Amino acid sequence: MKDCVKPLRTFSAVFAALSFLAVSGVSCGPVARIQQAEAKAESPKFQKRKIQLGKKTILVEIADSYEKRQHGLMFRESLPEDQGMLFIFEDEQPLSFWMKNTLIPLSIGYFDKNKKLIEVLEMVPALAGEAQPRSYPGKRPAMYALEMNKGWFSRNKIEPGTTFDFVVAK
Repeated sequence: MKDCVKPLRTFSAVFAALSFLAVSGVSCGPVARIQQAEAKAESPKFQKRKIQLGKKTILVEIADSYEKRQHGLMFRESLPEDQGMLFIFEDEQPLSFWMKNTLIPLSIGYFDKNKKLIEVLEMVPALAGEAQPRSYPGKRPAMYALEMNKGWFSRNKIEPGTTFDFVVAK
C-alpha cells in the first residue's frame, strides 16, 4: 500500500480521517508493518507431525497448549496445500473457533475422541477491527479440530466418519 491517507488540508478533514481509521481498525504504513512483525515474532513454536486422514497424508502443526491454541494460524498470509493446524484438547468438549487476526479463509474439521470426523465448517476471515468476529461452534463435543485451506475437505472427499491417525516415523 503506497499511501494510506492522501494529504489533507483542513483540521476537520484530518480529524475525520483519523476518526475513520480509529473506528474501522484500519492500519497502514510503517506502524502496521511493525505491528504485523511483532505479532509474527510472538508466534509460538509449533511441533510438526504427519497424519493420515482417510487416504491423504498431511503435515500439521500441533496446537496442544493454551498458548498455541490461542494463537493458531493468526497473521499467516498463506497455508501450503495439504498442510494445516491440528488443535488437540485434553478431552471432548464443546468447541468453537473464530477467525480473529486470521488472514486466510479456512475449513475446520471437528473430530471426536476416537479421531473420527464429526463435521466440517467453512470459515471466512474477520473484518479488520471487528469487535466480535463470527464464531464457528461445533454441533457436538470434540477433542480435535483441524484447520486447512478453505474447501480442502470437500476437494479431497474427506467426509464425516473419516478418521485420522498420526504417522509413525520410521
